[in-house]
Amino acid sequence: MNTSCTLNVAGRLLSLEKPIVMGIINVSPDSFYTRGKYEGLERILAESDKMCNDGATIIDIGGMSTRPGASEIGLQEEVDRVVPVIEAIRRQHKDVVLSIDTYRSKVAEYAVEAGATMINDISAATTDAAIIDIAVRNNIPYVAMHMQGRPSTMQLNPVYENVVEDVLSFFAERARYFHSRSLYDWILDLGFGFGKTLAHNYSLMKHLQDFGVLGRPLLIGVSRKSMLCKLLDITPDESLNATTALHMSALHGGARILRVHDVKEAMECIQVFNALMESE
Repeated sequence: MNTSCTLNVAGRLLSLEKPIVMGIINVSPDSFYTRGKYEGLERILAESDKMCNDGATIIDIGGMSTRPGASEIGLQEEVDRVVPVIEAIRRQHKDVVLSIDTYRSKVAEYAVEAGATMINDISAATTDAAIIDIAVRNNIPYVAMHMQGRPSTMQLNPVYENVVEDVLSFFAERARYFHSRSLYDWILDLGFGFGKTLAHNYSLMKHLQDFGVLGRPLLIGVSRKSMLCKLLDITPDESLNATTALHMSALHGGARILRVHDVKEAMECIQVFNALMESE
């Protein structure tokens, strides 16, 4: 599997030769993890400062919760939540990659105008295909995630014939579609917890290397998720150790980007992984 990749971020090259970290900032009051949501611009800026100082290459900003059972908010409300945050972080951090976590093209458009340089779409452009045009027109990377159903219903009864083969087929189709739309700098996210049972999630993690055939960098988002909490009967607040364990497994499976709530600990995990890979 070719794990090296360089992404074009609005004319600047981002190397994924070694794994990097994407820090999560949810500006939604409906986050599944209490420390994962930030209310008040001053607190958000303090957290973004800490993430950058701890080694985050990307900061992912979302204005609408996509946890299981979450309902949609209005487009303007989503814009009003994320745009001021993006503008403020961009003023303080000129070089960090700012990602907008949305599946709406209009929100992505406003976010890019405010300073976002990556789009993270949980629907892989199946909800709003025009979002691809925003990425292509601005020469910025696009994260395509697999999700069965919608956030409001996705965990009611997820069913697959074979979860690894089904998700792989989905991305093979998306790859052809993205190519037809001239989108080449895209990142693959398997969507852990998005329309998957506990067994589905661990099967995907076990077979991460199978997705290397697509030739795209893998983003892994398992930080403090229910696939850990349900397995161990713990709360998200208690799940940092389990998150780190799964991060190491993901890195061995070919992950290039870890999407996390805890940047410092993820960077330490990557540092240990790099030392292992570079040893004789």
